Amino acid sequence: MAASALVLVLEGMLPFLSPARYRTVMVQVLALGDVALRRLGLLSMIAGVLVLYSVR
Repeated sequence: MAASALVLVLEGMLPFLSPARYRTVMVQVLALGDVALRRLGLLSMIAGVLVLYSVR
C-alpha cells in the first residue's frame, strides 16, 4: 500500500510543479511508436527493480 502511495506522489510531482512541461512530455509520449513505448516501459521497470534492490 505504501508503494502505491509513493507512486502517486511521484507521478503527481511533474504536473504539480510544471503543468506546461507535463503536457509537452505527454504529447511526446503519445507520439512514440509501440516499440519505443515498450522499451521505455522496460527501462522504467528495470530502474524500479534496481531502486528497490538498493533500498532493501
